[in-house]
Amino acid sequence: MLDFRLFQRGQRNLADLTALQQTLGISLNNPSLLEQAVVHDSYLNENPSFRLASNERLEFLGDAVLGLVIAQKLYHDFPRLSEGEMTRLRSALVCQGTLARVARAIKLGDYLYLGKGEEATGGRKKSANLARALEAVIAAIYLDQGSDATENTVLKLFGKALQKAVSRGVTVDYKSQLQEHFQAKFKKIPVYRVIATTGPAHERNFTVEVKIGDSLLGRGPGKSKKAADIEAARSALERLGINFTL
Repeated sequence: MLDFRLFQRGQRNLADLTALQQTLGISLNNPSLLEQAVVHDSYLNENPSFRLASNERLEFLGDAVLGLVIAQKLYHDFPRLSEGEMTRLRSALVCQGTLARVARAIKLGDYLYLGKGEEATGGRKKSANLARALEAVIAAIYLDQGSDATENTVLKLFGKALQKAVSRGVTVDYKSQLQEHFQAKFKKIPVYRVIATTGPAHERNFTVEVKIGDSLLGRGPGKSKKAADIEAARSALERLGINFTL
């Protein structure tokens, strides 16, 4: 039986997770899986005798499950998309920024088990913590309920992001997001430059690189300068580990 005395102020217990299950529209046979999904490693550092492991292993599984569900959805709903287009769209849908936004919508941060230091530094609002916990929650559902229930839950959670992708023509404004990042952090604007042009006049191929000063951020090809600019920006975001969103 769960000993509620183990929990300090600000921490959730197994009974409290009933509300989270209601939000998700599920009822787990083994609710301790869901509880483990919200255990941050900082909590275990301060409570080494706690009976559950952190959510790290669940996060690993959840990342793979989420990617598969989104990939299947894109494959079936967007038959005209190329492999590259589906890959880029999936990356935007499962990136940290999108995951954190979905997690905030279901108030997942309220349920996290955090160490005192992590709590004091705003751990419940940190995108990394929220994204990892959401992936772990998805894994918990998958292990307990199976693939069909997991797919239904994922598509429910990510429905708005998918609709936004459809309304935008499944494009991500990589250039704007790259520029916003560097303007906000460094007060500088990335510069794009064509470094190669190949092919006949009626079928040109361009290669563009994007830089900040002398620092190369990314490089990309395209059948037009605009397309190459976009690919260079996308490459820069991925290379720098900047979370682009839809």
